[in-house]
This record gives sequence, structure tokens and C-alpha cells, in this order.
Amino acid sequence: MYDQIATNKFRSAALMGVFVLLVALIGYVFGQAMHWSYWGLVVALVVSFGMAWGSYWYSDKIVLSMSHARPVDRDREPYIVNTIEGLAIAAGLPVPKAYVIDDPAPNAFATGRNPENAAIAVTTGLVAKMDRLELEGVIAHELSHVKNYDTLVQTLAAVLAGTVVLLSDWMLHSFWWGGGRRRGDGEGGAQLQLIFMLIGLVLALLAPMFAVLIQMAISRKREFLADANGALLTRYPAGLASALKKIAGDNNKLRVANKATASLYIYNPLKDYRAGMNSLFNTHPPIEERVRRLEAM
Repeated sequence: MYDQIATNKFRSAALMGVFVLLVALIGYVFGQAMHWSYWGLVVALVVSFGMAWGSYWYSDKIVLSMSHARPVDRDREPYIVNTIEGLAIAAGLPVPKAYVIDDPAPNAFATGRNPENAAIAVTTGLVAKMDRLELEGVIAHELSHVKNYDTLVQTLAAVLAGTVVLLSDWMLHSFWWGGGRRRGDGEGGAQLQLIFMLIGLVLALLAPMFAVLIQMAISRKREFLADANGALLTRYPAGLASALKKIAGDNNKLRVANKATASLYIYNPLKDYRAGMNSLFNTHPPIEERVRRLEAM
């Protein structure tokens, strides 16, 4: 289990590094093709930094609002508060704010830029359909996301993916309207610019798909890591394994879920998992694989 945790941390860091390099590469090629010199690289980094800054400070409020989450009522729902508080103390974490989503579909997610500003949201369906050990397994999983700064990593991954898509769209529009043919530096300069334009066209077409693949891979690695850490916190992997089976087998659709927030939930609320190439675009690992790993602990 400790090997899995170390491997997932390394792979997540490596994928984030590839993401940053992809943004920088697109900016550089865009700048060269447009005769902007290194300004394309500067613009790419400034845009990605600006988007990341906004997401860092406001992503939790945005996600909770989009999910129609309300603060937990201590008098009506003390069980949720007590479970979160007890596990947070056991994990050595500040107690996250607790929220509830009024929906019969069992699911949960964590958000926040750091443990001091974290929040955990659970659906009423999760509380109603899980026993004590299963609910503790789910909450421990979400607390592990908080402790590992997964919510921040996933937010940055989403921002970088959006930056790649935005830059690619700009590049295609510029090439379409002939923006790259503004000036030349002789025959050699024209040939070099043509090469950069061809490279830029290929990047503009393929980079968005590649960016989404990286984002999905990061999400999947963080889910495996949170499963392992959550089992370590409760000392009872079977509780989380049983909860995942119930959540995956439930037929209710989470009404407030959308593509922007799906990767945050403990189980993808939007679609079933399919084999082959389609599995590359899943935000979560297959439930069967997650359960198998938990049961092997």
C-alpha cells in the first residue's frame, strides 16, 4: 500500500510537469508562428497563472454553489458533523466545513485550496443508504483528498487543460484568418515560419485531446491514492469497498452533477465505465479495480 501511495504521488507530479510543458510549448510555437518571438510563451504562462490564481481562491465557493450544497444543520444532521469531526481529528486535520446536497443519489466530494479552507459535501442519499462503517470509509476517502491537497492538484489540472484548449483555439483562429503571414524575413524566415505554422496546426488540433487525457490520468491516480489513505485512516478497507459497490450499483442520477465537477466526486456521477479507448477519458478508475485493491489490503 505504501508503494502505491508513493507511486501515485510521483506520477501525479510528473503529469503536472508534462501539463506545464505542454502549455509552454503551445505558447512558444504560437509566438514563433505569429512572429511574436517569445511573447507567445509569456502570454501562455500569464493566462495560465491568472486562471490558476482565480481558481485557487474561489474554486471551492464556485463548486459548492454549482452543486447546490447547503451547510449541515447540526441539530437535524448531527451524525454527519460528528463523523467528519471524529475522522478529521484522527487524521490530524482541521475540521472541514460540512455540506449536504439534497439528492437521493449516493455520492460525496471534497473541495478547498488547503486543509485549513476545506469543505466536504455529501448527498442525503449517501447518508441514508450507507451504514456507519461505509459512511466512515467515504468520509475518510474525502479527508484523504484534503490531506493530500488533491483538490488543489485537480483544480490546477483543470485550469491547465482549459488553458491548453484556449491557446489551441486562438492558434486555429489566427491561422484561419491568416494572422501568421504578417511579415517575413526573407526566404529562410518564410520557410521557418511555415514550419512553425505546421507544427502549431498539429498542436492546435491534438493538444486539447492530450490535455484532457492528462487531466483524466491525474484524477484517476489521485482516486487510487485517496482510497489507500482512507483505508489507512479507518483501518477497515472493507467499509470503503462496500460503499463503492453500493454507490456504483445505485440507479439514481445525481441531478446537480456536470462535466466541470464530475472529477471531484468519489464516483463519476455522469457515466458508466467502458473498456477500450473510451476508458482513457474516464475521470475515475473502474470501481472493480478500486474494490479489488481495497480488498487486497
